[in-house]
Amino acid sequence: MELKKISEKFTVSPQIAADDVATLKSAGFKAIICNRPDGEGGDQPSFAEIEAAAKKAGLEALYVPVVAGKVSDDDVAAFGAALKDLPRPVLAYCRTGTRSATLWSFHESQKRPMPEILAATKAAGYDMNGVARRIANGGKTPTDTGDAKFDVVVVGAGAGGISVAASLKSRKSDLSVAVIDPADIHYYQPGWTMVGGGIFDAQDTAKTMGSLIPRGVTWIKAAVAAFEPQNNAVILDGCRVVKYDRLVVCPGLKLDWGQVEGLEDTLGRNGVTSNYRYDLAPYTWQLVKEMKEGRALFTQPPMPIKCAGAPQKAMYLSGDAWFRNGALKDIDIQFMNAGGVLFGVKDYVPALMEYVKKYDATLNFFHNLVSVDGPAKKATFKVAKPDTDPTEVTVDFDMMHVCPPQVAPDFIRVSPLADAAGWVDVDQATLRHKSFDNIWSLGDVMNAPNAKTAAAARKQAPTVAENIVADMAGRSASAQYDGYGSCPLTVERGKIVLAEFGYGGVLQPSFPKALLDGTKPTRAAWYLKEKMLPPIYWKAMLRGKEWLAKPEALKVSSE
Repeated sequence: MELKKISEKFTVSPQIAADDVATLKSAGFKAIICNRPDGEGGDQPSFAEIEAAAKKAGLEALYVPVVAGKVSDDDVAAFGAALKDLPRPVLAYCRTGTRSATLWSFHESQKRPMPEILAATKAAGYDMNGVARRIANGGKTPTDTGDAKFDVVVVGAGAGGISVAASLKSRKSDLSVAVIDPADIHYYQPGWTMVGGGIFDAQDTAKTMGSLIPRGVTWIKAAVAAFEPQNNAVILDGCRVVKYDRLVVCPGLKLDWGQVEGLEDTLGRNGVTSNYRYDLAPYTWQLVKEMKEGRALFTQPPMPIKCAGAPQKAMYLSGDAWFRNGALKDIDIQFMNAGGVLFGVKDYVPALMEYVKKYDATLNFFHNLVSVDGPAKKATFKVAKPDTDPTEVTVDFDMMHVCPPQVAPDFIRVSPLADAAGWVDVDQATLRHKSFDNIWSLGDVMNAPNAKTAAAARKQAPTVAENIVADMAGRSASAQYDGYGSCPLTVERGKIVLAEFGYGGVLQPSFPKALLDGTKPTRAAWYLKEKMLPPIYWKAMLRGKEWLAKPEALKVSSE
């Protein structure tokens, strides 16, 4: 007997025997549902046998038979009625458990979001993507085949999505392109580090989404529930179906605050903050200004994360503020890094270490934040150094800046597009999906081994656009992405270490070394990034030309 738990109250199993019922009783089950018709297999016990064993063990049992591959709307209704009448927890079984998992998915679709249903069933070993459209339709068989159709559909309207839409229209103006995103506001997220450092105002990093959608592109203001790549369809919440000839997937990633016990309960108070949230970045600056003494922790989780330099930029800008106001000598700065190095590209480490020393910061490697007690101002870290047994240490703090763990969005992780780790599975050069020839991906959500920065998306967008246009013309991929990414590490007001690199950490500077040496702190890079790029960023988004469509027109990288 193989029990596969889907929820606290519901478990499924392949065919059980009468002898298994006593074990189910001992495991705490109170009821059994049989979803397999009698006589389906020669070695199958009848429901009467299971029912008799259940009665002897003090369990309830109901017979809700479903023909394999033919789960009807009436079957779903009968299953729902059975669940309503039975005590929990319930075990449901059929030949393999698939019908029982499918019935549960359809029943729960009336009250749970689809990504949650797909994740729960996938964790139990059942892939419900094949019936995702029906789940989105409240468990009932859908009657529509598509509510809209486009040449190219782009999922996600962040920097990557808007850039690739603009780049596509620039190359082929007659394309019908749709961008799907439920957000009203588009954020320039690299600016939030500057907000936390007292340099930008938060409102300067926000623009209305409608003002940035490129001209001629349809904006579908909705959330994606699931993908049906075999049918060239994207299913939206509410069961609307958008069809496509080609699909681009770039919804960004998910900040998984819940991975750290107690963190969500204390964010924005008790001295706990994060520049990874628009509403919390101003609190970072408030804490920095008010702090005169004590311990300040700055955390960095395991990779991958977006803008890998942001956690230490928060430390540098805070240290600079305390250096300027004279408080630094009374503040203990601790950088708690789950990784084993300060920065992944060694060429930039010496310049950064100058500032680690300037701010007298202590580097604690292999320290991963696992829980926070905000009121007590205590943070617990799992310490997993090489060749040693993991331990836990608890550290007191007066202020803590947290970079949260980061994962692919739920609707991506449970989709047919994802690799084993949950990221969209692409060829790292062409950015085309490895299994579906008419799907591409860019930005933070895909699995190419590059840094997750907006600068990377700036280079990826024209690569994807060029290859889609080539594909439409029947040609092979004509553009190759080399892994370029940029991480402008602001080490103090007015100075920056401009880290630019490609796959494998190969340096890829945008300027001649005589003009700008990215491995050394420089004021020129500060000016280019902080004074020029944000306005250019918005202007380029609005016009949808040159910088986004042809990145070679501007040899400056944004984050």
